[in-house]
Amino acid sequence: MSHKYILNPNYTHFKDNLLNIQTIFDASNTSIHKARNELKVIEIDGTKYVVKSFKIPHLVNRTAYTFLRDGKAKKSYLNAVKLMELKVNTPEPIGVIEFFENNLLTQSYFVSLYEEYNFTIREVFHHKVENVKKILHEFAQFTYDIHQKGIWHVDYSLGNILITKLKDDYKFSLVDINRMHFKTISPKEGLTNFNKFWAKEEDLEYIVQEYAKLSNLDFNEALKITKKSVQKIKRQKNIKNYLKNKK
Repeated sequence: MSHKYILNPNYTHFKDNLLNIQTIFDASNTSIHKARNELKVIEIDGTKYVVKSFKIPHLVNRTAYTFLRDGKAKKSYLNAVKLMELKVNTPEPIGVIEFFENNLLTQSYFVSLYEEYNFTIREVFHHKVENVKKILHEFAQFTYDIHQKGIWHVDYSLGNILITKLKDDYKFSLVDINRMHFKTISPKEGLTNFNKFWAKEEDLEYIVQEYAKLSNLDFNEALKITKKSVQKIKRQKNIKNYLKNKK
């Protein structure tokens, strides 16, 4: 089995750990998420890291990720580096390593520093924290700002935005960033990035209102665009669930 890796130049001391990440990962029982991919928080020499193990792709994608485009772990690392260059918060990337069998990608791992946070945007939209309106106001501003920087997070959703309470405001940090585009984003397109939060009617209207103010858009038009996008996502979800249950 061969491998390729990229290591953050500020963490050259982590090289041996990165090269042995399969063994370290398998020996750990500190999983924080396990579905298609798995995340574990691993402490090494007093420092906590998040290690994301990506599911081995099927043959077509193994071929594509080997010869045609970057794999998900590598994208996660490169996107994290780009976000930091743009001064957008994300856990600091440490490295990525990809393993190959018969010259095709198999397992891959992305390692970042563990970032302490208070809650995710899920708790805000579910009204399980204080100062919901203030947080939503700052969240609309944050979303507008990253769009102005040309950042489109495909999986901009409930579990992928970490929030830390600061003295007078809140810090937002992006995770699960392997599906991300860097491009020019129009205000109308930007509104559709709110379609995966399953927000209450009043919360959706509020963040749309704040985003529309920043974008100089008519609120009613902005709300119409957003609701149309939300309904489209819900229809897609319902169809997916229906087909899944029919199997």
